[in-house]
Amino acid sequence: MRKLSDRQWSIIEPLFPRQNFTKGGRPRSDDKKVFEGILWILRTGAQWNELPEKYGDPSTCWRRLHSWQKQGVWKHIWEKLLGTLNRQDK
Repeated sequence: MRKLSDRQWSIIEPLFPRQNFTKGGRPRSDDKKVFEGILWILRTGAQWNELPEKYGDPSTCWRRLHSWQKQGVWKHIWEKLLGTLNRQDK
């Protein structure tokens, strides 16, 4: 599976909610890694327990998928990419 390029990530990264970091607890998993894990599941149709370790914990990916859905992140990404294609007459 292809990874997102830095350029691709730079286009959508601002659409993800900013997180307030507090002292203590486990460090937050990287949004890009989690996003790529979600895309891997969607592309392959695999079950969450089959997610390769390089994408992090399957539970984290699953929770972010649903959290980002509730926050409208997926819709904003879709609109951003459609706008880009429209400006390119594609």
